[in-house]
Parts: sequence; structure tokens; C-alpha cells
Amino acid sequence: MRDSAVPTIYRRAGAGAAGLALLLSAACTGGGGTADPAGAEGEGDAVQVEITPEDGAAEVRPNLPVTVTASGGTLTDVRVEQDVAPADEQNTPEGEGEGAEAAPEDLYAVAGTLNDDETEWVSDGNLVPGTDVTVTATAVNEAGEETEVVSEFSTLPATEGQRLELQSNFPTSGQTVGVGMPVIVNFDLPVENKAQVENSIEVVSEKPAQGAWNWFGDQMAVFRPEEFWEPDQKITVDLRLAGVEAAEGVFGIENHRLEFEVGREQITTVDDAAHTMTVERDGEVVKEFPISNGRADTERYTTTSGIHLTMEKYEHLVMDSSTVGIPEGSPEAYKLDVNYAVRFSNSGEFTHAAPWNGQLGEANASHGCTNMSTEDAKWFYEESYMGDPFIVEGTDRELEVDNGWGFYQRSWEEWLENSATGEPDATDDTGTPGSVQGEAE
Repeated sequence: MRDSAVPTIYRRAGAGAAGLALLLSAACTGGGGTADPAGAEGEGDAVQVEITPEDGAAEVRPNLPVTVTASGGTLTDVRVEQDVAPADEQNTPEGEGEGAEAAPEDLYAVAGTLNDDETEWVSDGNLVPGTDVTVTATAVNEAGEETEVVSEFSTLPATEGQRLELQSNFPTSGQTVGVGMPVIVNFDLPVENKAQVENSIEVVSEKPAQGAWNWFGDQMAVFRPEEFWEPDQKITVDLRLAGVEAAEGVFGIENHRLEFEVGREQITTVDDAAHTMTVERDGEVVKEFPISNGRADTERYTTTSGIHLTMEKYEHLVMDSSTVGIPEGSPEAYKLDVNYAVRFSNSGEFTHAAPWNGQLGEANASHGCTNMSTEDAKWFYEESYMGDPFIVEGTDRELEVDNGWGFYQRSWEEWLENSATGEPDATDDTGTPGSVQGEAE
């Protein structure tokens, strides 16, 4: 008895592809036709197989599904092969998408769904714009006679100026990050069909969780889990952007894969009133430091309260007040050389060494940063990963969700409400919540 599932081969065309093909029948016709089953002597009628798009079709929208139907039998194999050009032939601007690796061949595989009676197969993903596609379908009738049908067509190319690509992403492949680290994707063009783009990006973690995407503007998408990641695991992000229609006439052209590690769990809590900073690692307190936060005589000089994430760090940094709206020459202007700076917002907040501050552990006297001794700041600098949670408690200035990486400032319910799909996305390799395809005109 054969398996009820179609033994589909999903692959890209390339060297050695012929060796992977299942040579099930010598007889074949174009899409929508029928063929005499190989070796048949009138034992049964040949299966009628129809493939859409039809053989010879040109400029097929890459975000339309491939459909294969069988009448008088069942489908046993569907293969979709794409003649994918190297990235440099797809007009990818130099430097874009840096940090996410070019996708391996398996990321261009076109998967599909077979109905219960095995008579219809529909592709789930998109095709690459401007490429030649070959669909080979094999079906069998009740007598076990096989029919193979082939459809060859080409997809609509993405036009210059309307090719969606990565501009940047955080983290980058190979990095080790903290348990709060989101996946941040910046695109080079505005995205209108946000749900389809969300569903084109699959996040898979070794220790499954659920997460969702939010958008900050039309070009930045952010994925965060419901709670912090479990520590010590690998995260893989497959960006199947090729063929997705981000806006009318704007198509993604290339797929990418991002792989990074979540390291140990390190969570830092700052008690503004007590002027202390406590670092917990894997649930145990490892350090407690005296600190001095913002002096809070104005909002600008008040350290923000909430769930921050550490973003970047500098062994040496020049802090210039003009970068936070205090112009040079004003009474409040400053320009400081600091060491061991770790950023935790975009409004100029860092932990850093402040040997001039004689009120560590006693009073808040900074311009909003968390001042530390040189020895303590050096330890925190050396022990911090990008994406470590940094929680400030007790000030009357709340961190905004878009001030740096304040994404956990939204409750999980609010985060889901702001997702284009409105549904949680499991990170257990079961796929994304909805469709990546468009509707036929």
C-alpha cells in the first residue's frame, strides 16, 4: 500500500538536478493535457491532469499559486523547479541585506498542500520574479497506470525601482544575543501588504515559543516572542521574500537566511530610588552596583522607566548634547569623553563610567544616563550582549515603545493587536499563520 501523502520533491534547478528526478513515465504532455500511461494496454483510462499556469504562459505574477488537479486518478508527485539566477544577476543593490546570508537552495523550494482525496495540489509559497518555472506532475489511475504532465512557464520580472530587498537586519548571522533580542528587519521600500510580508518570514527556535510581528513605519518589521527567549538555543529566520508583493507592482526578489544564538539569560534591574543596579544571570544575582541616574529636574534629564534592551556598546564614546537636541553653546550643552558605554535607548541613555560623579549610590546627578564607577562599567560592558533586558524602575518618565528597542513595553495582547496578521506565530517549524500569495485579478 502506498503512502497517502504525495512523495513530492521540492528543489531548485541546478547541477545534478536530473539525477534527483523520478523517472516515472516516458509519456508526457503539456499542462492540461493527458498522456497514455507507460506500458498500458487499455487496462484503464489515463488520468486527466491539469496544471495552472498553463504550459507556455509568460509574465505570470509570481505571487499567484500553482495548482495541479487530477481527474480519474490521484496525484503521486508534484515538482516545481525554478531557474533561479544568482543574486548579483537579480539587480540586488550592493551591500543591501548585509548580515543575512544568501539563502541555500532549499529556501527556494516550493511546497504545497494536497487535498484529502489527493486530487488537487496547491502551492503555498511564491515564485521568484523573472524566472523560468517547470512544473512536473505525476498521477496514477485505479489500475496503477501512471501519467506525467509538464507545464513550463515564466514569471513576471520585478521592474527596476520596484524590487523589495533587505536594507539591514538585527541581529546578524553568527551573533550571540540576549534573551530579549527581537528580530528587526529594515526594507528598502515601503510595504503596504504587511500581512503577506509577515507570513513570508518564518522564525524557528530550538525551544519553541510564540511571537508576532509589529511594524514601526512602513519599512521596519519587528518580531518578538511573547516572553523573553529561553536561553542557550539557536534561532533561524528564513526570509522568503522572493515573489511576495509588498505593494502594488513591488515584488521581493531574493530569499535570505539568518541564524543566531541566544546565550545565557542576563537581566539587569535598576532601582532608581535606591540608586542600585542588580544583574541576575540564569536566575541568580551575580553583581550589584551603586549607580547614579538622571537628575530628573527636566524630562530630558530623567532616565526612562520600563523594559529596555541593550542595543550596542562602545569602549570609548564621545557624548555630545547636540545629538539629543541641546545645541552647542547653550547653557545645558555638554561634550563628554566616556568609557565602557552600553546603549539602552535612542534618547541618549547609556550605562557608562563616570569617575567624576561623586554621588554613586547616593543621589541621581546625571543627564539621564546610568553612571557607574570605571571598574563596574567595564564589567558590565564586557559581560553584556545585544538584546539583554535592562529594566529601570521608579522614575516618572515612561519608555516609549519605539525609543530604541522598547518593544516589550507593549503587553502581549497589545503586540498581537498591532500585528498585521493579528495572530501568534509559533516558532516550532509549523509555518506562518496566513497566506503569502495575492488574489487573481
